[in-house]
Amino acid sequence: MNVVVLNEVRKGFYLDSVALMRLSREVAGSPGVIEAALMMGTPSNAAIMRNAGLLEEGAVVKGNDLVIAVKAESESAAREALDKAIKSLDKPKTQGEAQAAWRPHSIAAAVKARPEINLALISVPGEFAAAEARKALNRGLHVLMFSDNVSLEDELSLKQQARAAGLLMMGPDCGTAVIGGAPLAFANRIRRGRIGIIGASGTGTQEVSCLISEAGAGISHAIGVGGRDLKKDIGGITTLMAIDAFDADPETDHVVLISKPPHPDVARSVLERIGLSRKSFTVCFIGASEIELPPNARFSPTLKGAAELALGHQKIGAGFDANAVASRLPRNGRGGIEGLFAGGTLCAEAQVILAAAGRRVTSNAAIPGVVKLGVEPNAGRDRLIDLGDDEYTRGRPHPMIDPSVRDDALRAALRNRDLSVVLLDLVLGYGAHADPAGHLTRIVADRGQDAPALVASVVGTEQDPQGRSAQVSKLEQAGILVAPSNAQACELAVAIVQNAGR
Repeated sequence: MNVVVLNEVRKGFYLDSVALMRLSREVAGSPGVIEAALMMGTPSNAAIMRNAGLLEEGAVVKGNDLVIAVKAESESAAREALDKAIKSLDKPKTQGEAQAAWRPHSIAAAVKARPEINLALISVPGEFAAAEARKALNRGLHVLMFSDNVSLEDELSLKQQARAAGLLMMGPDCGTAVIGGAPLAFANRIRRGRIGIIGASGTGTQEVSCLISEAGAGISHAIGVGGRDLKKDIGGITTLMAIDAFDADPETDHVVLISKPPHPDVARSVLERIGLSRKSFTVCFIGASEIELPPNARFSPTLKGAAELALGHQKIGAGFDANAVASRLPRNGRGGIEGLFAGGTLCAEAQVILAAAGRRVTSNAAIPGVVKLGVEPNAGRDRLIDLGDDEYTRGRPHPMIDPSVRDDALRAALRNRDLSVVLLDLVLGYGAHADPAGHLTRIVADRGQDAPALVASVVGTEQDPQGRSAQVSKLEQAGILVAPSNAQACELAVAIVQNAGR
């Protein structure tokens, strides 16, 4: 094959990372294209593109340059795909579209145009994110930083500045928040209610908020804190401020705290602060053993359990019987389970549930008590993969945006006769793919009768752009088993392999 690489560099041309991911996906789907990327030319992005063979030899790019890169099977295919990207970037807008799409070019301009705003969402390459966040804080704005690749030193400095000013610094790497009913970044359209969420996990926050909403209750606010806030280096600064905020919020009666197990010193200070609150709490440290809690708090090691506690012990999917479903299935495979997850915290929850059922598990997102995944799967162990990990998304969109990131691994799993079950998750909402179920069903349509069972959960609500019931219906019509929650999907997977071993 005569592989051709073409580039175009736009000097001083900026688009946010989500927009670039979407356009990258469209270009990568063009005929004859092997790989494509639209990325800002930061040193880390340039390294990613060079390692992927997407930069022409001798190409020189800078951090404020937009790089369009295409690798294709022929000169004509590469040229057509590059032209497609350029046309999308240069597409003229009607007057109405231009007015609707107007964006200020700086935080200063935004504040001048809309002096009533009080929150800035930062989605720029990590090299520039801290500086933009500091500008926002200096102008009295709360900050949600979607950007990642920000140093711990910068995160600590920004959060200390925000705390001194009485402002929330959500992130870096804050993927989800819902403030005053407005979904931000990857979030869902959920009911308003009197349950607050503090989340060091984006997909964990989405799962709990959607389970609560679909059960008929609602969320006052969901405050994301970023994945590192509860590390010793940061000390839970934003988490503690979020507890203060909910304590003072008359619209919130109960608060759910979601995180992987924090550093013990940070956990101690957070739990002490919870004990001083006038509100009741559910603490969900994924995979932690039972912990000593203040009287106003209850503990769950899983997301489903946290949602049920917040709902007053109301059961999620009360009519779902995993053993009954499993007993009706043919006994395929040799009892192995493989999980291919778009949501990192959903992957972590699966680890907890499978390990509690006595399964031997490897994962690339290991939590305490779970074996770290190696290059090759370990014989006799179930394998759970977080496909949103940097290893799988360098130079590519996140699988919540582009579900094709999962395609090759899924095809391989369907051919693996050691497997009895493949576990999958679909995450809906704003920012996510428009039809992940439609994409998934096309990939599995030609699987054989002896392929492993497909078990899925769908994180979302009926009000989401994709519509949860419509997505579930597409999966079920394709013979995919859909559980009410990620936890119950894992329980069904275990029931299937136990049935296969009888």
